[in-house]
Amino acid sequence: MAGSAHAPARHRRRRMPRSARGIVLFAAMLAVATGAVAFVSYLLWPRWPGAEVSLDAPALPITVADVTFKVPPAAIRVALQRRSGAQARVDLVFLWPSLTPPDPAAKPAPGAAPPSPFDRIFLTIAESEGGLAPVERRKTIYPRYTLREPQAGPEGLALLVFRNGSPYEGEDLIYEMAAPERFFARCTRGSGPTPGTCLREQRIGAAELSMRFPRAWLDDWRAVTQTIDRLIAGLHPSAG
Repeated sequence: MAGSAHAPARHRRRRMPRSARGIVLFAAMLAVATGAVAFVSYLLWPRWPGAEVSLDAPALPITVADVTFKVPPAAIRVALQRRSGAQARVDLVFLWPSLTPPDPAAKPAPGAAPPSPFDRIFLTIAESEGGLAPVERRKTIYPRYTLREPQAGPEGLALLVFRNGSPYEGEDLIYEMAAPERFFARCTRGSGPTPGTCLREQRIGAAELSMRFPRAWLDDWRAVTQTIDRLIAGLHPSAG
């Protein structure tokens, strides 16, 4: 009798339907997978340094294309680039001819003229795209697009005009006559109030350095060359 009295209770413990068990199992597996994905994403998600680098901090070791440069933070034009470590590109600016970074808080003395926006040199260091080095481009690529006869430039320099319709239309190739590989630059001619600018490129390892400065500086191009060499040596001492 006792067994028969408990029988209805046992019969009331019905097993969960198979479909419901499948839903529960699927939900458990989904939760585990979601947690795993969230954990991996946390590990791989890029995180910027928490503290912003002060502009007056010591020079940062920045590596571009496995080449290390010592860069003063105040010279870095893009805030996100003010960090040490490997980067694909870094954009810099220096006052000329002091080669000091601009001071954003500096104000001209009373009665003094504001500093000229052209008294500075812009330098970009980036990974080279694997093409010809600048020296090789000067020897093999640029001559395809220039007029054959050079013109006289500032003392000691020659000038080749790029043809109209070429990729470098509106520019001149200016180089040292005695040693073209030592100094050469592509320079725009300027138009109206916009002055001409020059682009000088140099490669260190797999890093390409592109320097932009006013074309008017070519009147004293020897001093410009020495100052640029000093700038690069300060950023990458072994380049000298």
